Amino acid sequence: MSISRRNILQAAASGALLTGCSPGGGPSSADPSAGGHGPAARSAGSPGAVSSTPPSSQSSPTTPTSPPPLPAGLPDQIEHGPRGRPQVALTFHGQGEPAMATALLTAAEAAGARLTVLAVGSWLDAYPRLARRVLDGGHELGNHTLHHRDIGAMDAASATAEIEGCAERLHRLTGSRGRWFRPSQSRLTTPLVVALAQRAGYPHLLSYDVDPLDYTDPGAERVRAATARQARDGSVISLHFGHPGTVAALPGILDDLHRRGLRAVTTSELLA
Repeated sequence: MSISRRNILQAAASGALLTGCSPGGGPSSADPSAGGHGPAARSAGSPGAVSSTPPSSQSSPTTPTSPPPLPAGLPDQIEHGPRGRPQVALTFHGQGEPAMATALLTAAEAAGARLTVLAVGSWLDAYPRLARRVLDGGHELGNHTLHHRDIGAMDAASATAEIEGCAERLHRLTGSRGRWFRPSQSRLTTPLVVALAQRAGYPHLLSYDVDPLDYTDPGAERVRAATARQARDGSVISLHFGHPGTVAALPGILDDLHRRGLRAVTTSELLA
């Protein structure tokens, strides 16, 4: 079950190390729209081993598989799953350098874990093959807005454009708009954004109850310890692509979950 940190870090060694979504991230010199939880997050670097060919030149989309049906009575904004089953959902805010994303996906697969990736639309534009990479690994792919700006502060037209823009890219690349929408730059969002997301085909927005603050880059051991301290049956854990500390922390997180008898599954599996 144990996974070598060295192997994961070596897999992510090509290209610059980027932030995924961080409240305190500095402004991007390459893409000011690819922000984090705060005003902006860093976004730059080479595409590494993943092609940055525009989506229109890719081969046909992956045929989406039908996720398990969800029970009735789920809240509009889901913070966790059932507390009586030994499962958790590891959810990743999807942007940042592709080699690091690939390393995290590979590590999860080696441990038998499945992730939920909430992709930023502009990230999919830059690295369209990552959409297929996520699904081909048995993971789940969802919508985290087009540019990762503060959607809760937007008017209806702007917020709709953020939701629909990412949904359209997901559909073009995978044949599905994804089941989950996660609002940008906040854990919970406004009633307006909830209504707009539901109108766009996302009946339930995906929040979380565990936040180890990996986007602040506190170091792998602190990310691991915070996750272990907060996670319990049914937890939805918020993590981020694009942060080297998260890459280094994941083997320990997965080992901790395994020792506690907690299985990392997709959000749809967690809630079904």
